[in-house]
Amino acid sequence: MTKHAPLPDLAARGPADHTVRDQIIAAAHDYFAHYGYEKTTVADLARAIGFSKAYIYRFFESKQAIGEAICLSTTGKLFDEVRAAVDAGQTATEKMRLFTETVTSAGLGLLFNERKLHAIAAQASIENWPSAKVYTDRLKALIESIVKEGRESGEFERKTPLDETTRGIFYAMMPFIKPIFLEHSQSILPRAQTDVTSLILRSLAP
Repeated sequence: MTKHAPLPDLAARGPADHTVRDQIIAAAHDYFAHYGYEKTTVADLARAIGFSKAYIYRFFESKQAIGEAICLSTTGKLFDEVRAAVDAGQTATEKMRLFTETVTSAGLGLLFNERKLHAIAAQASIENWPSAKVYTDRLKALIESIVKEGRESGEFERKTPLDETTRGIFYAMMPFIKPIFLEHSQSILPRAQTDVTSLILRSLAP
């Protein structure tokens, strides 16, 4: 199983009271999921928890910082789903197929089942929030590990620089990874994702 670094706590500040911070994040998750990120204010969250706005600001410097925490949690679950699928693969070729299939299906699951949280992830991606970069960096690292395994087993070619290959695969998959792109790619799924995966695997052949 591929090892990965734990998620950073990008949004944390103030007292090291994880119980209170978790309360705020849980309330924010419920509010964002129900009303949407844009329509929720810090005052709404304060009323829901029974805290003052000033007290919440001791833990998070802004609503975006709370959104960052939600985004980290949401994309962390997506990544865990993708990684679990990849770890079940027996060969690098199978792992690459599982990667492309699962990163797409996991994103669609968020879009269909938790649309308002999907909107947060989309906004994070559009505005380049640090939490969005964490997710894409983890996906790139996973792609790189699959390519390395394929090169070591002789399944994949070794001429192209590893970083170039990793970037190329990520760029090819971007319509199915980036939330805002995925939302507009529904009409061409699953055919498009299958065709892109086949193209990626042909390009990796030795």
